[in-house]
Amino acid sequence: MDLNTVTEVIRRPADRPGPDWREGDAWLAGGTWLFSVEQPALRRLIDLTALRWVPLVAGDHGLEIGATCTIRDLYAFPLPDDWRAGSLVAPSCEAFLSSFKVWNAATVGGNICMSLPAGPMITLTVALEARYELWAPDGAVRLVEAVDFVTGDHRNALAPGEILRRVLLPAPALRKRAAHRRFSLTQLGRSTVFLIGTHSPDTGELLLTVTAGTTRPVRFAFDALPDARTLQESIDALPADVWFADPNGSPDHRRHLTRHFAEEIRRELDAGGRA
Repeated sequence: MDLNTVTEVIRRPADRPGPDWREGDAWLAGGTWLFSVEQPALRRLIDLTALRWVPLVAGDHGLEIGATCTIRDLYAFPLPDDWRAGSLVAPSCEAFLSSFKVWNAATVGGNICMSLPAGPMITLTVALEARYELWAPDGAVRLVEAVDFVTGDHRNALAPGEILRRVLLPAPALRKRAAHRRFSLTQLGRSTVFLIGTHSPDTGELLLTVTAGTTRPVRFAFDALPDARTLQESIDALPADVWFADPNGSPDHRRHLTRHFAEEIRRELDAGGRA
């Protein structure tokens, strides 16, 4: 879509963009959403892809994902064999409501900062206990836990002019056993619910991340694998206004699916999980 209110595109921003941020600006990465709908408030686009941030770096610390890393590059990136939870990357990428053409342009950071309930990069990074590195216009840097970043449907913790620079996935989370469940009304449709469970063989801790069916990511933490009743009671205790409603599912439908798939994940991980 033509953005006929935009009067300037900055194609070579400074290495640390942001000091001259003003109202009407927008960061441009893949642009797959930006150019899909009218943006009457925009006056200037700042092209982040020109900065050529390294997309992916794997090391002993874990996996560092540059905000402008494309979904295609993340999907194709080889992960160490002992990162068992790395098996979540492929289904998370495949959960995009998009074609391969969009994969070539859409970015990890863009999906996170859109902060939609069904954003699969949000699901993946919250489940893997990520931290987000944010850059402020004045040069300040802060780290935010992924689970705290999205605050509601299309809402997040970014301040005006602040930018997501990178996503940090810790190695201990990547070494956990994992199981996931996802439901959509059509094979390639938007997620109605998307759940991921991770289990630490060393500590016994279970983390269950619930997204798409909720307006913001919800993560349950248990010191050990809970029994079915405890898990269901935890889900039922969520406030009614946390459950999301749109044409892909009502709150009651999404709560029902979450209860069902959470128990499947619990049983799978209790039985040993996937190799």
